[in-house]
Amino acid sequence: MDKLFHLLFLSCLKASELVEKRFHFALSFKEKIQLRVHMTMCKSCTQYSKQSKFIGEGISRIQEADASQQDIEALKKKISKSLSNSSKQ
Repeated sequence: MDKLFHLLFLSCLKASELVEKRFHFALSFKEKIQLRVHMTMCKSCTQYSKQSKFIGEGISRIQEADASQQDIEALKKKISKSLSNSSKQ
C-alpha cells in the first residue's frame, strides 16, 4: 500500500516541477497521471499551474512582438537601402 501511495501521490514541490516541465517537454504517462491526481487534490498547485501558464503565454507574446519589431526595422533598412540605390542610378 505504501508503494502505491508513493507511486500515485506527489509532493507539491515535485508537482510544480512537473508543471514547469510540461511546458517545455512531454511528460511520461506516469508523470501525467501523478500530476493529474495531485491537481485534483491540491488547489494551490492548480492555481500555480494556471499562473505559470499565464506567465508563459505572456512571455511568448513579448518575444513574438520583439521579433516582429526586429523584422520591421530590418525591412525599413532594406527599403531605405533600395531607395538609395535606385536614386543613385
